[in-house]
Amino acid sequence: MSVDMYRRQVASVRDALAKLSSLKAKESQKAADAGKKSLAAGSAASKTKQLSTATSKLKEATRYADLQAKHLVEVAKLEKKIAAEQKKLATAELRVESEEAKVLKKRNMEQQKMQEAQKRQFREVESSLKTHDSLHRETAARIDKLAALPEEIKVAFFATDPATASDRRLLLDEEVREIHQKIRLSDHRDAVKLESRWALRPAEILQYMNELKPTIVHFSGHGSDQDELVLQDRNGDAKLVSMASIVATFELYDSVRLVFFNTCHSFNQAAACTQYVDAAIGMNQSIGDEAARVFSAQFYSAIGFGCSIPAAFKQAKTALMLEGISEDSTPELYLRDGVDESDLILVKPRTQ
Repeated sequence: MSVDMYRRQVASVRDALAKLSSLKAKESQKAADAGKKSLAAGSAASKTKQLSTATSKLKEATRYADLQAKHLVEVAKLEKKIAAEQKKLATAELRVESEEAKVLKKRNMEQQKMQEAQKRQFREVESSLKTHDSLHRETAARIDKLAALPEEIKVAFFATDPATASDRRLLLDEEVREIHQKIRLSDHRDAVKLESRWALRPAEILQYMNELKPTIVHFSGHGSDQDELVLQDRNGDAKLVSMASIVATFELYDSVRLVFFNTCHSFNQAAACTQYVDAAIGMNQSIGDEAARVFSAQFYSAIGFGCSIPAAFKQAKTALMLEGISEDSTPELYLRDGVDESDLILVKPRTQ
């Protein structure tokens, strides 16, 4: 029920109480009047010396006493009804208070989010104004545009394919090209910025994370069946990085909403990352080059159209089926406990 419905319920119960109280007052007055008349008749009977008059007055006293008792019975019934309505009123008022508290909390949270978004937008504008004095004249227009545009998100694409990791080189450049093309064709292409870094070494992860402050981190390359990520050392050879160290990295960066492991045997890594990020995608077994490209390209296309992470994930799996690639059961999506799908839209959808 909404707050308004509970308020109407309270008003209805109060109206009922008012009517019952009015009826009780009338019945009580009638009982009191009958009691007075009964006493008066009894007093008159005791004072008269004529037997017939005394008998008549006693009958009158009895009749008014009976009438008084009848009205008192009605008063008792009305009191029971009043007590029941008062109980209903107390329950209804508690519900109103509870719903009002929920509405107020939600409104405060929404206002806080709006204020935080506005502060971020103003900080970006002020930073630009400090280095470009000529933009002062455009401040008002730019603020209006910023308010209308979705926030920019960065996708950090980390690619690694060391020569010693596999007998066959991966077509990672093709994956990046297809992702970039799909983003360019989406509604919010200017809100999704793809930043690629190649031949990734373990020591470079923190550097790039600090540099890019990404919303999405995408690992593309190899993974081991021991939940390790395959990067490369200074000689270009494969270097295994443990799941614990990868997961610990994401405890340090609040900007990251999604970690995408487009690597083999990465589902445990993805699941573990949701301790610190809202969502993670991993593969429950090996995945082929073509499947990896089709899946990731469609995923980022959907993100660029304003879809939520779960909706984009479903689209990407469907893209595999439409292409006749029988690996749609390989990708797995994991969400942080308590995260709702409506909170996982990274780009503001177009207003219809």
